[in-house]
Amino acid sequence: MNDFFTNEQAAAWGGFLSIHGRLSKRLEQSLHRTSGLSHAEYEVLLRLFLKDDGKLRIQALAAESVLTHSGTSRLVDRLEGAGLVERVNAEEDKRGAYAAITQSGRDHFLQAARQHTALVRELFLSHFSPEELQTMTSFWARLKDI
Repeated sequence: MNDFFTNEQAAAWGGFLSIHGRLSKRLEQSLHRTSGLSHAEYEVLLRLFLKDDGKLRIQALAAESVLTHSGTSRLVDRLEGAGLVERVNAEEDKRGAYAAITQSGRDHFLQAARQHTALVRELFLSHFSPEELQTMTSFWARLKDI
């Protein structure tokens, strides 16, 4: 095998990179314009919103995102400063801390999520049939452990 991509591989990989970059840029710009949130801040609020108790250990948030632990901690600081989350000491070990979404954070997230979801549908999901979306989902599942 040679060191270069085949034409088919180059088209698949290049297409992914191109579309990912353009989608990310549009979604980031829209989130910031409509809600004042970055995509990383939105992701943290989403993860907290989806938890039954509305909280996650900061190190768990870091492990589930592309940010480092210190980057996640700084992001939580910004969200806390905006009143969207609060830090809660971990009672079980007294060393760690949780990030917990506030009611204001829930309200802000829901407003942002409505607009964000609509844009994701428009820019991405609307271009595929239900069957294609199911196939795409199986593709992503193959890559989940990388």
